[in-house]
Amino acid sequence: MIISFFEEFPTEENLDKVKLVDFKTKLYIAAKSLNEFLEIEKKIKNKNVIEVVYWPILEMNEGYWFSPFSKRKAILRIFNGLQGKSIPVMIDLELPFTRNKLLFITQAFNFFRNKKLIRKFIENYKNVYTCEYFPNGSIKDKVMKFLGLHFDKRVIKMFYSSMHHVSNLEEELKGEKEKYGNNFIASFGTIAKGILGYEPILSFKDLKNDLEEAKKAKINEVIIFRLGGLNKGYVKVIKSVTTTKKLKNKVL
Repeated sequence: MIISFFEEFPTEENLDKVKLVDFKTKLYIAAKSLNEFLEIEKKIKNKNVIEVVYWPILEMNEGYWFSPFSKRKAILRIFNGLQGKSIPVMIDLELPFTRNKLLFITQAFNFFRNKKLIRKFIENYKNVYTCEYFPNGSIKDKVMKFLGLHFDKRVIKMFYSSMHHVSNLEEELKGEKEKYGNNFIASFGTIAKGILGYEPILSFKDLKNDLEEAKKAKINEVIIFRLGGLNKGYVKVIKSVTTTKKLKNKVL
């Protein structure tokens, strides 16, 4: 199981936490443009990082995340910048409730055009992940699909147990694994605050439980939100779950 990390605020201090990682990992780095991302990527010096994924974000007044209610010009700006490229990209699909609620009014007339624009990009771009809301059954999936927030690609679901209760995590993970196979990625957290500013911090014990359930469900990759919160305690928890202990042969 690969343990990866989101980094929403790729400052020098936050990126420096990658020095604590002595296992194979992937990083999902937020940036407002492809050029900004490429500059950040150059600063990441760790042979254990096997992939760095571009996580495009918009300006606050544009919606920050991607949805059919995001400003059309902003969506086009990001997608046009990726034309002809093959770098890995993660599209964070969330509604702008906490960023700019006026977009639900001002962009309503663009809803179907924006929905089509996002769908075409995700369907046609060769190396794309989608990050989506916490799953809650087939009905919610249908609603999310109508809202342009759910796609059957490489799907990242946010199981942030510090923020909401998951009644049976193992069953939820197994269900998603059955639906998407190896294209399903679970995200756990949060071990540091994000853009909301009030995200509860996940305890060592709860992270260990989440990772153990993912291991039981045979999830290939888990992403922890976020790198800036990593410390020796969390590293110890990660390695306690992911490291396979070798039994010494006994001489009879």
